[in-house]
Amino acid sequence: MQEHELQFHIKCKKGDVGRYCILPGDPGRCEKIAAYFDDPYKVQQNREYVVYTGTLLGEKVSVCSTGIGGPSAAIAMEELAAIGADTFVRVGTCGGIALQVRSDDVVIATAAVRHEGTSREYAPIEFPAVSDYQVQAAMVQAAKNLGKPWHAGVVQCKDSFYGQHSPQRMPVSYELLSKWEAWKRLGVLASEMESAALFCCAAALGVRCGSCFHVIWNQERETAGLDQEESHDLSAAIEVGVETVKLLIEEDRKKR
Repeated sequence: MQEHELQFHIKCKKGDVGRYCILPGDPGRCEKIAAYFDDPYKVQQNREYVVYTGTLLGEKVSVCSTGIGGPSAAIAMEELAAIGADTFVRVGTCGGIALQVRSDDVVIATAAVRHEGTSREYAPIEFPAVSDYQVQAAMVQAAKNLGKPWHAGVVQCKDSFYGQHSPQRMPVSYELLSKWEAWKRLGVLASEMESAALFCCAAALGVRCGSCFHVIWNQERETAGLDQEESHDLSAAIEVGVETVKLLIEEDRKKR
């Protein structure tokens, strides 16, 4: 592609974003996350990408939505990295799989099952999709500091939302149901749609990335007859994400 001053999809240029960037999926969450910044301002909006920039602890930081799924998430990371971002904190939603994961909990991804397509165009399937250890450790510390209920472990990524929620009606139901059973037996905590792509993209680009999620619902708890309530309040996961960035800023300053 020809070089442009503005990145092709996010329509931002060098200087528009900080090295630390929070990545929600929903564009509507960007303003809510930016409200935690000092002096936030809207930089750009194009397609599913909304970008705000401000500061935390005096350091320039940004938030950029990615839309749903791996392809658009990888585009966001590619273009943000091209203009200077090198540390990414995904804050999103997930559905619980392991029975101990309840609605309103925060799940921190240590790695992601690559049951999607985008990561395969960054790394062979034998390569693991793992979060950056520094980001992962900062997320755990952030959840502890804030007193949020949290779990850390492997999450599953897929491309089809309804392939998860209505597998029986899919022509490949035999495959979807058997693999879902495998994820349960392997102790996978939750299911979402972006981290496998982001982790492999980050590895290819040489940048840091970690993910944390708000648990909306756990279909396995429902099947088991366990009590729960559907929750769409992402404040705990957002606060963990923002606190993670602050901890990383402090740690990076110590190293400098």
